[in-house]
Amino acid sequence: MHSALAEILLEKRVEVERVKKRSLPGDRGNDIYPVRNFMGAISSPGKINLIAEIKFASPSAGDIRKKTDPVSIGRVYEKAGAAAVSLITDKRFFKGDQEQLPCLKGAISLPVLRKDFIIDEVQVKESFLYGADALLLIARILSVKKLRALLGMCRELGMTPLTEVHDRLDLNKALDCGAEIIGINNRDLDTFEVDLKTTLELAPLVPKGCITVSESGISSAYDIRLLKKCGVNAVLAGTSLMESDDIRLKTRELVLAGQGSG
Repeated sequence: MHSALAEILLEKRVEVERVKKRSLPGDRGNDIYPVRNFMGAISSPGKINLIAEIKFASPSAGDIRKKTDPVSIGRVYEKAGAAAVSLITDKRFFKGDQEQLPCLKGAISLPVLRKDFIIDEVQVKESFLYGADALLLIARILSVKKLRALLGMCRELGMTPLTEVHDRLDLNKALDCGAEIIGINNRDLDTFEVDLKTTLELAPLVPKGCITVSESGISSAYDIRLLKKCGVNAVLAGTSLMESDDIRLKTRELVLAGQGSG
């Protein structure tokens, strides 16, 4: 495990204890904005659907973009044709903020994925109360028992879990736990190196009944065309969009490539 990941997980354990000691919001953001169909949005047939991510920094890239209102970026993504929006909510390492979840949800009509390092049921409940439609679960950092429990809790609350894997062991764990949406992370969490070959190698092993998402390292129409060969349903892109001088134009490039016209 990379030292940065170990530091993040240590921070998450502290955050979990902090959340357990305070009161969660009493009213769910989705009382006004009902749960949206993340699974349906990212599995529209005949194309590769884009999950556009809002990310201002990361341990590997450092600062990516000057922090601004995520709502304005979410609106750009929607107008450019993204299928869903991912919001990184980790504050210390990625400069995110979960308080922006309900704001973003209220400003766009697309499903919203909360992307963070989820290790405990209280974070799932928190995500639900803040209005998330979907939640990232990382197989590598969770035991089989915990992954199965978090998957079940997401479904009970009506949210869609996206289970992230990087190798065959992760994939087998995810499938054994009943994951239906498999996110193949092209970034190795042991080295932080990125290689799209990870998706090319793992995607054919994902059962036909599952939805496959390729994550990390997708930056061009060429990458989208390459991933089409292995039949992925969607891609999650963040850094290439957020560091672009024209977010709308870059998002549109990836959307059109997914439709076969880029």
